[in-house]
Formats: sequence, structure tokens, C-alpha cells
Amino acid sequence: MKWIEFLSIVRKESVFSASVLLAGQGSPLGVRRQLDRWVNSGKLVMLRRGVYRVAEPYAQRMPHPFESANKLRKSSYVSLQSALAYYGMIPEYTPVTMSITTGRPEELKTPDGRFIFRHVKTAVFFGYVEREVAPEQKVVIATPEKALLDLLYLTPESDTLSYLEELRINPSPAFDNALFMNMAVRMKSAKVLRAVKRISSVWRRDKEDIKL
Repeated sequence: MKWIEFLSIVRKESVFSASVLLAGQGSPLGVRRQLDRWVNSGKLVMLRRGVYRVAEPYAQRMPHPFESANKLRKSSYVSLQSALAYYGMIPEYTPVTMSITTGRPEELKTPDGRFIFRHVKTAVFFGYVEREVAPEQKVVIATPEKALLDLLYLTPESDTLSYLEELRINPSPAFDNALFMNMAVRMKSAKVLRAVKRISSVWRRDKEDIKL
């Protein structure tokens, strides 16, 4: 396969899997060797085995970290601090892109940064939507409510008042308290329910302090 032909195949994909090239392209071994040659020549960047992006200046656009996260692990969605920072609910910059998966937990160090995938059971794998986080880049990401619930679910002692106060969560205007509670009930976690009730009381107290 020639480079120009290859670019025409992946032109709409800022991050792609080698599997899209293997169908009908002759020897799988030959395709992989060609990909390796393009990586060695600087035309491609390998994010993990079988997952690549086109290098500058050949790429039409660079992938958003959330798009890369979706492509690095199928059946995953961006959540936790990464999603909370995206929604403006926490003040901290998050250099690591964090996602939820029902597969094994994993941390990847790639040329484009670090990606962490946290495991949850299938019953808790819900509450995600598709959003356009950059032009022509749609990603699967937790809703604001579920991003916070995932954090409470996966963090030890997240139901303590000290932890909840240190979070400094600032609910976005679109944050739905009723949906937040309904999702918490659906997760069937006593710790999460305690945390939700306590963080709601913290928010009410903060609002009263602002009025004063």
C-alpha cells in the first residue's frame, strides 16, 4: 500500500486501529510491516500496539485526548476528574485522561500523554453520552452527574465529609440533582448514597453562606 492510498483510507480518522486496514489488503503481516516502516520514518505515531495516529504535518487534524482514550480502549467512556474538569466542575488541571471500562484496569503512557482506565462492574457501566469536544471530534463521555458518581464509587472513603469538602465540586448549570440521585440509587452502593446525601448538604450550606 502506498502512503497516498493509505491517507485516503484514514483521512477522516485522527486515531485509527490497524484492523481497518487489514480487511482486503492482502497479507496482515505485510500491512503490519508497512505500518512499522511508517512509524520508523516518522509518518505515523503508535499510541499502543495496533492503534496509531498520523503524524504532523501529514495529519488533517490532531486528536483530542478524549478521542484518543475512546480509541485506545473499546467499550470505554471518559469520566472521573477528566470529565469533571471538562464540565468546569473542578478547578484542577488534569494531565491524565481517565476513563471507565468493564475490562481490566490499565494505565498507558503514550507519545500523546497518559491514559488511565478504571474498572467497574457491568451494572455500573452507564450514564454516558456522545459529545463533540472539538470540531469533527465526537467522544463518549460521562454526564456531569455520572462523572461525579464514578469518582465517589471508585474512591475509598469518599463518603467522609472531609473528602467531600476537599473536592471543591462546583456543579455546572446543567447539573441535574434529580438525575444525580436517580443514578446513585441505580448504582446500588451504600457508600455512594451516603456520599451523595452528604455532598448535597455541603452544596446547600455553601449556597446559604453565599447568600449571607
